[in-house]
Amino acid sequence: MTGVKEAQTTKRSDYAVGVIFLIVSALAFSSTGVFSKGVEATAWEVIFWRAVFASLSTTAFVASRSALRSEFLEMGRAGLVVGVIGAAGTAALIPAFKLTDIANVALIYAAAPFIAALLAWRVIGEKVSKRTALGAAAALAGVLIIVAGSIGSVHLLGDGLALIMTTVMASIMVLYRANPHTPSSGPSVLQSLFLIPLALLFGHPLQTAPIEIAILAAFGVFHAIASVTLAEGAKRVPAGQTALLGALETPLAPILAFLILAEIPAFATIFGGAIVLIAVLASLKPTESG
Repeated sequence: MTGVKEAQTTKRSDYAVGVIFLIVSALAFSSTGVFSKGVEATAWEVIFWRAVFASLSTTAFVASRSALRSEFLEMGRAGLVVGVIGAAGTAALIPAFKLTDIANVALIYAAAPFIAALLAWRVIGEKVSKRTALGAAAALAGVLIIVAGSIGSVHLLGDGLALIMTTVMASIMVLYRANPHTPSSGPSVLQSLFLIPLALLFGHPLQTAPIEIAILAAFGVFHAIASVTLAEGAKRVPAGQTALLGALETPLAPILAFLILAEIPAFATIFGGAIVLIAVLASLKPTESG
């Protein structure tokens, strides 16, 4: 009986750690729109410099832990798949922010809990609790409120790229849930390495202004933190809840835009963001962590 209680305590503790990782990931990812729109560099130039600095900072972190072999040489097939589709997601995400409103990207990303839950159910047979399903629906309602005032400015190509990014992120969450022993840092670096030559081919990153390179260096570090914490969190939290926690980016992104770019959020953004936050917090319950 004692052993069972210890196992339950460990499971809940592991779940709590996963939630913390995912909140940190959402905080870091919420800066993507600000970084992307805060520079004049083209999408491919942003992708190049973010990839360079993200891969360097992640590799330095792995080296400091003496884990280069386990992270890079033993990532396995799942790690390679994460690297490939993650690169596709990044290649879609940055242009999406350049081609459509940040709020529109957030709206589309709010579908991630539904996509992740469906994929997890079909691929690994993971059930979705009523709490998570209701939380996902409430979060989507909150995001709908946020973007209600910008429906007329939707750009089809940017929204389409955002949908690709959302599907990719949901797939990565399920992959890590299905393969929890897959390294988190190695596949993140692999994503960047795939994108660097493509960015050199399609863009002109070496002509980027030095001040913008410095800004994009910070972007790369934030991306490295976001990717690693997302992977670590996704190993510990059900896929539907992992994606639902990602919805925290929705209210956080306008706040950062206000603080950094002096963009004043509309009342709908504040009201809808509050609904998203409440939905995410209400959906979390350790007893449903399995």
